[in-house]
Amino acid sequence: MKFSRDIPLDRMMNEWPGTIGVLLRHRMLCVGCPISSFHTPIDAAREHHADIDTFEHDLVDMIEKDRIR
Repeated sequence: MKFSRDIPLDRMMNEWPGTIGVLLRHRMLCVGCPISSFHTPIDAAREHHADIDTFEHDLVDMIEKDRIR
């Protein structure tokens, strides 16, 4: 699977557990949230007033690190 801005957060967290830490570092409480099956990374960034580009970069960076392990 490849990262997409349109992936639901719960699917992203299941596919790449390292992204949970990224969400928490950006002060997003999406882990366990019932909306996470509907929200995408873009939705979360907007909802939490995060910089979308920085947030996406951090997610992709973590996913790449997970692939190397």
